[in-house]
Amino acid sequence: MENIVEVQSLTKKFADFTAVDSISFNIKKGEIFGLLGPNGAGKSTTIRILTTLLRPTAGWARIAGFDVQKEADKVRERIGLVAEKIILYSHLTARENLEFFGRLFHLPKEKIAEQIAKWTERLKMTDWLDHEVGTFSTGMKQRINIARALLTEPEVLFLDEPTLGLDPQTTHLIRNFIKELKVQGKTIILTTHDMLEVEELCDRVAIIDHGKIAACDTVENLKKVVANKPNPNMEDVFLALTGKEIRDAAKKNNQGRRGHFGRPVNNRVR
Repeated sequence: MENIVEVQSLTKKFADFTAVDSISFNIKKGEIFGLLGPNGAGKSTTIRILTTLLRPTAGWARIAGFDVQKEADKVRERIGLVAEKIILYSHLTARENLEFFGRLFHLPKEKIAEQIAKWTERLKMTDWLDHEVGTFSTGMKQRINIARALLTEPEVLFLDEPTLGLDPQTTHLIRNFIKELKVQGKTIILTTHDMLEVEELCDRVAIIDHGKIAACDTVENLKKVVANKPNPNMEDVFLALTGKEIRDAAKKNNQGRRGHFGRPVNNRVR
């Protein structure tokens, strides 16, 4: 099976701090690949580089054969991003949000309507298309957020904590939806702190810590790193590789932060 994502010696430095330290890994087409790590470990920086939101200091990465730095526009045409923060306008209806983002992606009007119908039906949001997003629950917003990321039929879908804070029913729906996307040939890069989600969904997992890849393998093979414990789970693996020390960190001022594909973020957008 061919590699659709290739990462080689990828490095990102912020002044004297190295957030990502010469990491390398490949992701096969049609794979659900987990990218895990403690807070501040470097996974978010890695995702931002792969989605063309941040330039690497050294090394390179390619998606579908295109360099994320030199051919960013080509990469953006082939990826979708469901970020940790929901990217929707609360004062617009679900349909208006999806139409707006469809136009940003330069999709024809007929294609936008077709895609909205397709993805909202599969995510069970058709009946809510003409309601304002600001009236939605978190789970409803997230389902529209996922539909937004799929409007362009991306080859590679980045999912950053897609079930965070959701009720069990919505979590179940989204996880099954992710499995369906895999069956259809989508490549999915998943970041999550839910180790049960990792075990249920991921074909392979890379665990990053202090900017370096601590391990990269299948779930079953990773469990072998846990010694002297019968039937270890992925939480055991994660703690064995990254330690049990709590990673407290305060975020810096986000002035001038950039949104989806580098666009400025309005504070009203969530």
